[in-house]
Amino acid sequence: MSLLRALDALAEARIEEAMREGAFDDLPGAGLPLVLDDDRLVPKELRAAYRVLKNAGFAPAEVEVRRERASLAALLVGLDADAARRRALAKLALLDAALDAGRSRVRRDRHYEARLAARFGAR
Repeated sequence: MSLLRALDALAEARIEEAMREGAFDDLPGAGLPLVLDDDRLVPKELRAAYRVLKNAGFAPAEVEVRRERASLAALLVGLDADAARRRALAKLALLDAALDAGRSRVRRDRHYEARLAARFGAR
């Protein structure tokens, strides 16, 4: 038996012993479903890497853009006002263009963003 397997077996034995003694019975959230991150917008092959980055305090720009796009698309369903709908559609088109360009990192040019905001009355 290798050292790693021996350590795994020892850890498992201690966890099982703690479970039998009830050490995990009164933990916060016991019996409640886990709150998992909503990563439906992240490609399957990137989910593990993005989760590691997120746990380390980083969120890739593409993920943020995809979340913003999903929120904006949901908001569009309830918009009746013509001007607000036009602004939301324009912003959605910009987000789609950034994603379609295949950029892994969306860079924001503050001057250009300010001009767009002035043009479409965003923010």
